Amino acid sequence: MIVRRREFLLGGAALSAGAMLPQAVSAKPAAAFTPRPGTWRRFDIVTRLEIAKPKGVTQAWVPLPSIQELDWTRPMGNLWRANTDAVFEHRESAAGLSMVHAAWPASETKPYLEVRSRIAVRDRAVDLAKRGAIDLPRQQRASYTAPTKLKPLEGIVKTTADKITAGAVSELDKARRIYDWIVENTARNPKTRGCGLGDIASMLHMGDLTGKCADLNALYVGLARAVGLPARDLYGVRIAPSRFGYKSLGANSQTITSAQHCRAEVFVTGIGWIPVDPADVRKVMLEEPPGNRALDDNAVKNAHKALFGSWETNWLAYNDANDVPLPGSQNREVGFLMYPQAETADGLIDHLDPKNFKYTITTTEI
Repeated sequence: MIVRRREFLLGGAALSAGAMLPQAVSAKPAAAFTPRPGTWRRFDIVTRLEIAKPKGVTQAWVPLPSIQELDWTRPMGNLWRANTDAVFEHRESAAGLSMVHAAWPASETKPYLEVRSRIAVRDRAVDLAKRGAIDLPRQQRASYTAPTKLKPLEGIVKTTADKITAGAVSELDKARRIYDWIVENTARNPKTRGCGLGDIASMLHMGDLTGKCADLNALYVGLARAVGLPARDLYGVRIAPSRFGYKSLGANSQTITSAQHCRAEVFVTGIGWIPVDPADVRKVMLEEPPGNRALDDNAVKNAHKALFGSWETNWLAYNDANDVPLPGSQNREVGFLMYPQAETADGLIDHLDPKNFKYTITTTEI
């Protein structure tokens, strides 16, 4: 067994003594959904994967928490172990991207990798009325207004964005109009595999504005970029229940293997990065008990208001990278890195196929 570590900070009590189960939440949402910066919370996240049918050289890639230290998230280090010597960390600072890459020889019949990460998070809220001398460096602005393979900015994407923002008098007005349009015109599709693909041009051409977070929030990012607003997806996973009582907006178990969720941000000059999450508004509409709530339902209205400018950070951010090359792979890349990935001599394994690629992700609040 090979163990590697990078700055894993215990910060006090031993894990076995300090671990706590997720707190219970109320059956229906609280009257007010008002995330605000407060006490920092610390979590251990453990990802363990096994390759059921290795063939030839087998490889795996596990996303790590964002390496960026912000006013709402702080990385506290990672540990990993595997039955191979070839385990490395790969970083891309601009997108906060960090991953563990492991490779096993053809002789290894039971490849496994376990990664433990510790993070600190707290809720986030931006004062939309406050103005200052805040702007993005030119290189970052160019990066966050550029197209990606899944988010082209011409054609139907551009015409749709121009139509939504016609008559808008400010960057903030444009950002909010796109947010409201997505909340009002899309829908969460429970049949979408995983979190979706994020192929926004296909969604618009087909007139099928349904999907999950990687579709709906990607649509927000693409439309914002198409009218010159810097925007980005942040890919991550839910790690705790909602303290505001929303069953649909939290991880309600310590096992979070299927709790992946991406969010979005838009940059407005003078304000900075604004957190948004129109996909979660649609999730509340579809899934918040008793389900199938209307836009004018109080729980939906509270979420609609809160999720432009604030997040409840019961969630871990991995990165905001797109078109991600997998180091060591045969020139393969993924549109985004939110799930563990693996590859054998036959190619990439379907990360949503538990028969061939088994992994579990668990969360513990410290």
